[in-house]
Amino acid sequence: MTANARPFALDPDRLFPAESRSRDIARALYQSVAGLPILSPHGHCDPQWFADDLPFPDPARLFIAPDHYVHRMLFSQGVAPESLGVPRVDGGPVETDPRKIWRRFAAHFHLFRGTPSWLWLNHAFVEVLGFGERLSVDNADRAYDHIADRLERPEFRPRALFERFAIEALTTTESPLDDLRHHRKIKDSGWRGRVLTAFRPDPVVDPDFPGFADNLAALARLADEDVSTFAGYLAALAKRRAYFRSVGCTSTDHGHPTAQTADLSPRDAAALYDRVRKRAATAVDAELFRAQMLTEMARLSLDDGLVMQIHPGAFRDHNPAIFKAFGRDKGADIPTPTDYVRALKPLLDRFGSETRLTIVLFTLDETAFSRELAPLAGHYPALRLGPPWWFLDSPEGMRRFRETVTETAGFYNTVGFNDDTRAFLSIPARHDMSRRVDCAFLARLVAEGRLERDEAFEVAHDLAYGLAKKAYKL
Repeated sequence: MTANARPFALDPDRLFPAESRSRDIARALYQSVAGLPILSPHGHCDPQWFADDLPFPDPARLFIAPDHYVHRMLFSQGVAPESLGVPRVDGGPVETDPRKIWRRFAAHFHLFRGTPSWLWLNHAFVEVLGFGERLSVDNADRAYDHIADRLERPEFRPRALFERFAIEALTTTESPLDDLRHHRKIKDSGWRGRVLTAFRPDPVVDPDFPGFADNLAALARLADEDVSTFAGYLAALAKRRAYFRSVGCTSTDHGHPTAQTADLSPRDAAALYDRVRKRAATAVDAELFRAQMLTEMARLSLDDGLVMQIHPGAFRDHNPAIFKAFGRDKGADIPTPTDYVRALKPLLDRFGSETRLTIVLFTLDETAFSRELAPLAGHYPALRLGPPWWFLDSPEGMRRFRETVTETAGFYNTVGFNDDTRAFLSIPARHDMSRRVDCAFLARLVAEGRLERDEAFEVAHDLAYGLAKKAYKL
């Protein structure tokens, strides 16, 4: 460390209560779960990392260009995505010098103060990569060189980090059109790391998805089914689900704009599919088809045992200029209010009381936590509540979640934590943050006489490990 370096370490009591008695209880609870294996049952890491086990690229391509949490914040302060190396759809010029990109990032690192990204990034820099200074414009090159050196070492390759992070299972997310070659390669390699896939059918169940007609044709080829009829289409989806299960898939994931469901008669569903397939569907038809397909997917999950996840409520690609220039998932998605009580009723009328079905609900609308989601999950055996997601994956979001759902749904109608990340090096940071926040919440209940101390230790273990293992059949 140079003479002008500013030593930096994460506070060991971060996210614990300020009041001393509760803090002492939180410390003890956290120590009991800090070393538990990580279950990451939903996320967007690239399975090719673990199939090929090649060194990660330079620090800029690892931390900046692929992370929409990072470049959306920088864009909000006028930093162009091109200057961060984010690829353009048209192949136009972008900054390619990783050191320049890193310097620009370091010069704006102060923008992340108070955000969960500050915690995630600093945890990766300090705890994973061993850079013991606070990142700034003054030490940008020193940080870059330090991280680049680490990334070249065998112990920082994807499989080695997977093992170092004590990941017991990690789930990626793939389209039904994916051949899962990377998952097959992992499975055939003899490596003991457990990397699973989740079935994400959006490209072939959402009529508004880009290339929908071509996607149906590809589905027909892969499944060797005639998708010109609704029955053939459903058979093709069932075949692809079976293929995913053959490589270890335990869950599906559905990223619809709303939580709307429907339960049409077979005749009406077939007629609706015919309009969708022939591109004669209206916007109302498209929403109705997505709604019907959530119910169809629940029926298939009852048949094949896949856990169903519903992630609604994002206005995708809100900024048309960013979408046109850089494509999907570039930080311009915005949460919207979401109705669950009325929207889910057709599905729940048919399947809500099924004890063999697990549907995990997520939300970006936290006003629904106590008003809708906790009462629904506190009643229907098929429902469980997913953890705070995306914009709510933060210390305050996690606290509000526990405070607003526990009284109605309890702890055991939730499914623990999942990180939902593309940023592999942030996984231990995200799980650590969740464990700390949950231990802080439990400590307060103990200090207030609302939970016995031994019960708090049991719940802490379940929130960190047990609930996810059970809910996602891991």
